[in-house]
Amino acid sequence: MNKGLIGKKIGMTQVFDENAKAIPVTVIEVAPNIVVQIKTKEIDGYDSIQLGFGDVKDKHLNKPKKGHLEKFKIENVKHLKEFRLNDTKKYEVGQKLGADVFEKGDIVAVQGTTKGKGFQGVIKRHGQQRGPTTHGSRYHRRPGSMGASATPSRVVKGKKLPGHMGSVTRTIKNLEIVSVDNDKNVILVKGSIPGPKGSIVKIKA
Repeated sequence: MNKGLIGKKIGMTQVFDENAKAIPVTVIEVAPNIVVQIKTKEIDGYDSIQLGFGDVKDKHLNKPKKGHLEKFKIENVKHLKEFRLNDTKKYEVGQKLGADVFEKGDIVAVQGTTKGKGFQGVIKRHGQQRGPTTHGSRYHRRPGSMGASATPSRVVKGKKLPGHMGSVTRTIKNLEIVSVDNDKNVILVKGSIPGPKGSIVKIKA
């Protein structure tokens, strides 16, 4: 990985190219990222930088994070994420990074947390088909047979059952950056990315 930023998903819109073709894009705000810590192969075993993003009041920081930021003399930041990079020599602790890290045409991977759907049944969660609705079938939205009787006398591991849906980390790869606005610290990424509006995402290239 050569570069990365933390961003906030603003929402989706569309832009038009030179051929008047509509391109669906996701708007990501990457208001200044601050380099909090630099890790090196000699000391930590690998090269990476830790970035901070988002304002937060002092009372909302726990003691470990507050001590970590004070150690490197960094202003309060809400989110911390680490990026393993091939080269960290061009970064300094306290340096502020903006949208100009990326350029139009860059191919990136965006990681986010998907929308939480709560507890769902097998029809919504796994796309299974419902049973008959008439003639007293009494079988409508249930998960189906639980498995064999005497052998193996248990539900086979991996069976698709009702449960918690969504709210998991997902990465979408090979997304193209359509536009970069350095003044507003906003980048436009072609296509959709995981998570609801206002969620925090990692952009890696």
